Formats: sequence, structure tokens, C-alpha cells
Amino acid sequence: MMAKSQVYDWRGDGRSGIYDETGLLKQWPESGPDLLWEAEDLGFGYGSPTITDDAIYITGRVGDDDILTALTLYGNKKWSVKYGKAWTRNHDGTRCIPTYVDGNIFLISGSGDIVCVDTYGKIKWSKNHYDMYNSSPLMFGIAESPVYTDGKVMASPGGNKASVVAFDAEDGSVAWEAEALNEGPQYINPLLIEHGGKKIFVTVTSNHIIGINTENGDMLWKVNYEEVNNISGRSRKNHCVTPIYRDGYILVANGYDYIAVKLKLSDDGNNVDIVWTNSDLEPHHGGMVLVGDYVYSSNHMSNAMGDWVCVNWNTGETQWTERWHCKGPIISADGMLYLYEERTGHVGLAKPGPEQLEIVSEFQITKGTGPHWAHPVIKDGKLYIRHGEVLMVYSIMND
Repeated sequence: MMAKSQVYDWRGDGRSGIYDETGLLKQWPESGPDLLWEAEDLGFGYGSPTITDDAIYITGRVGDDDILTALTLYGNKKWSVKYGKAWTRNHDGTRCIPTYVDGNIFLISGSGDIVCVDTYGKIKWSKNHYDMYNSSPLMFGIAESPVYTDGKVMASPGGNKASVVAFDAEDGSVAWEAEALNEGPQYINPLLIEHGGKKIFVTVTSNHIIGINTENGDMLWKVNYEEVNNISGRSRKNHCVTPIYRDGYILVANGYDYIAVKLKLSDDGNNVDIVWTNSDLEPHHGGMVLVGDYVYSSNHMSNAMGDWVCVNWNTGETQWTERWHCKGPIISADGMLYLYEERTGHVGLAKPGPEQLEIVSEFQITKGTGPHWAHPVIKDGKLYIRHGEVLMVYSIMND
């Protein structure tokens, strides 16, 4: 029996934003948790680090190139490699979060190079799938992090030849191509779920929420997200948020005045039905987490402002919306919420609950440049926060 692949990638297990950690601090010192170390000169970017059991991988833009850097767990540089052409317009930092699988690191550059790099910094294969599939990056470049399963690496170039493409992880040959929808790509990091005996790739295109069978590329279902929102032909889409999955249900949400929609999968995974919609759950690009029976996120009042939100997973009812600095990324670990507001870099530790937003502790990130968009990461009792060209690592273990 083949051993299960070891995958480290975007927002922890199942891309859920929930980190399987215990024994973490429930309150921080007034100045914040202890800073263990920081690494600078990583290139400018908004992508979170990917942390394995023996290394840290992080992307950054240096000039016209996207760079992958490997660090030790103590912040010492092991190597760096140019892996593709960077996006150099409109918030030009890297966005891709490395997907690590069994000694291979899969990435997508800001201009469409899908690449496999080994743990020594050697490029094993590289293809510009945007050129291959007659597509082009959107105004902010490419933010997608590849999805891996069963020896295949999947990405969503869009265009008129294929909505999603699977590449053989070993040599980069095309394994399958999913039906073209003649729609542009988006900034979303897709979700891989298992349901009804299938592994299903879930993402959002310009106009649709889609589910694809990862075995063969068959499109199992699609939901017209424009129709759900009662809008048509809208130019400002900018879908950025990875969906949430639990027990046969998928939650899709997005900023820019889109409503959130919860879908119920059929038993065989071949169809979906809408369960509820909610207009308050409108995350910009900070993600959302499902803790117990409540979804926690923020909303997109404008590019410069947003409140924090709690919604009942079962009913779709909004429990509360509250102001705390500004909107931003959110993750969870050991029964607590971690908020990182994007405007001034405050990091908050909060107790989840349907009554109110209860901030227990907070501190402020002062190093690095640009918006605070990189999602925090937690591993082995350490909190990793990236701001621009700097990675900071804090001890949050309750000794």
C-alpha cells in the first residue's frame, strides 16, 4: 500500500485556516509574544511561508523575478532560486504560497509559470500554463497556489481552452484539461475536498463556482455566482477567498459586495443545491474560519476599511459585526482566533463566540513595508508573520 503523501501548503490542513496545535498561550504579554527571530531580504511579497518539519519556504519579488527562498527552522538561509517572471504592476509582490509534497515544491509565478523545485533549489520542470491555454493574468497578477493530489498538480488558468489543468507532478506533462468556460482566472487558492467517493477540486472563476473530479477532469457541477448575486456582466469581480468545506457542505464568500452562499453536495458529489445566502459575510482577501458552528471573518466595506463578522454555519444568520482596527487575515488554533488587520498591522488574539468579538491580547507589527496581507501561520508553537520583505517568528507556546 502506497504511503500517503505529506503535503504542506496554504492555511494549514485542508486549507481551512485551522492549525492543529495545542498548549498555546491564551493571553499574551502587553508587548506581545516573544520574538524568536526575524529574516529580512526575502524579496517583497504577500505570500505566507510554508513550513515543513525541517525547512521554511517563502516567495518574494526581486526586480523582475519571483524568488523562492529556503530557510532553516531558525531563520538561516539555505538557498534561493529564481522560479519565474514576477508581476511588476499593481501591488507587485509575490502572492503564491509554496505547495510542498514529498520533497517537491510547486509554485506559480506572478506571470503564469507553474514550476516544480526540489528541496535543494533545483528546478525540475517549468511551464507557462497561461501561455499554453491562451489566458492572461488579471490586473494584480496571479495569486493561486497549486493543489496536489494523487500525483497531479492542478491550477486554474481559465481562458478558452481549459478552466483547470492537471499536470503530472513528476515531469509536468498534462494529465487532463477541464472544460473551458471562456472566463478569466481569479485570485483564489482552490480547495480540495473528498466527498461521495471522489476528490473534488473546488474554485471560483469569473462567473461560476465549479467542482471538478480530480481523477479525470470532468466538471461535476457549476453554480452561476453572478445569478446568485443578481448581477450580470460586472467587471469588478476579484474573487480571492478559499471556500470552506464540512460534512458535505461548501461555503463560498467574497468581497466587492458579493453575497456568501452555502451549498449542499449531493451524496455522490455530482450536484449542489443552495442552502442559504448571507450579505454580511463578505471577506476581501483575509479568508474565513469555521470554529464550532460559527464562521468568523471580516467584511469589505471598502478597500481601506472593514468590520469583523460572525455567522451561524447552520442557519446563515449573522451573529455580530464589530469594528477592530480594520479587516484582514484570520486563522485559528487551540480554540482561539488570530486576527491580523491589514492597515496598521495589529495582531489580535480573540476568544471565539456568537455573542461578541472578545479581543484578549494584541500587539503591532512595525517591521516590513506595504499592506499587511500575508496570512499568519502557526506551527509547533510558533506564530509566523510575513510583512513585505520580512518574516517574523514568535513563541506562542504556553511553557
